[in-house]
Amino acid sequence: MELGIYTFVDNTPNLVLGERLHPSERLKNLMEEIELADQVRLDVFGIGEHHREEYVSSAPPVILAAAAMRTKDIRLTSSVTVLSSDDPVRVFQQFATVDLLSQGRAEIMIGRGSFIESYPLFGYDLRDYDQLFSERLDLLLKLRKENPVSWQGETRPSIDNLGVFPQPLQSPIPLWIAVGGTPQSAYRAGYLGIPMALAIIGGQPAQFKGMAELHRRGANDAFEEGKSANSDENSAKSASGYENTTSKKVQYPALSINSHGIIADKSQDASDIAFGPYKLIMDKIGRERGWPPMSREQFEASRHLHGANFVGSPQEVIDKILYQHDIFGHQRFLMQMSVGSMPHRDVMRSIELFGTVVAPVIRKATTSTT
Repeated sequence: MELGIYTFVDNTPNLVLGERLHPSERLKNLMEEIELADQVRLDVFGIGEHHREEYVSSAPPVILAAAAMRTKDIRLTSSVTVLSSDDPVRVFQQFATVDLLSQGRAEIMIGRGSFIESYPLFGYDLRDYDQLFSERLDLLLKLRKENPVSWQGETRPSIDNLGVFPQPLQSPIPLWIAVGGTPQSAYRAGYLGIPMALAIIGGQPAQFKGMAELHRRGANDAFEEGKSANSDENSAKSASGYENTTSKKVQYPALSINSHGIIADKSQDASDIAFGPYKLIMDKIGRERGWPPMSREQFEASRHLHGANFVGSPQEVIDKILYQHDIFGHQRFLMQMSVGSMPHRDVMRSIELFGTVVAPVIRKATTSTT
């Protein structure tokens, strides 16, 4: 199994001082975190696109390009790129550039994103989301396979046999679709033969098993209908080449589970580190969406084996990853360690423990099943 980290580059006020870091300081810390993740041999680091004051991540390709020059092996991905409010040609060009700078370590993860600010910011109507996403995904898939490219649609000017440059080192550049709780999205990703990142940030993970099954059902249906869901070999593999070969007939696209968490030497330390920043950001979002404030009891419940959050000691995190692997059979797990502004030293220690203690156990335990 591949293991990695993703972040929205949270920059919420310090709980003691009540002040935010200067964005330049936050990005400096982020570069240190990515470098350490590379040094301890984690597989993936992702940056999520957001356009809110809590985050310093409105331009993930720029951050990933900087990371490309300071790392050697770790794969660099968005998590996610909000494709519906972006232009697929620019997305492709930006990530092709990251791919060249990183010598073939870039990926694109597309999705709706957690918030909606990008739609009015860039002049789109959220009510057009489905058409925007469908057409832009269609164009992005063509861009990954054809150059020059021709395309027609209603939400963007047509392209008539035009070259798109630069081209990435990987051909095609890997693409993932991030999905929350929308069954149609999971099925569509499978039908198109595209790996899926399933975000599980609340509730009981076992309840999401049906989403993984829909992803595989989509791939199976495409296969039975004679569609080319498995023709894109790179997108049907995870970043390092793992394939889900649980079926002799269908090559199922890879699956990632993406969840919140942080690791400390002791379980209670992890809880104490995470709760304050986590509550701060989740209560703010809750006020916007009509959720009640989070209690410590709710947070502690989420840390149990059957809960969604990976907040605990290395052994607790190992146990939970393997528990979920028995449910989903996934090929990748990404942890969002900075939900709210966790202290930089604690995030660095969490990364170190993830790479040096957790990862070797998980890789050994899942080698025969990935």
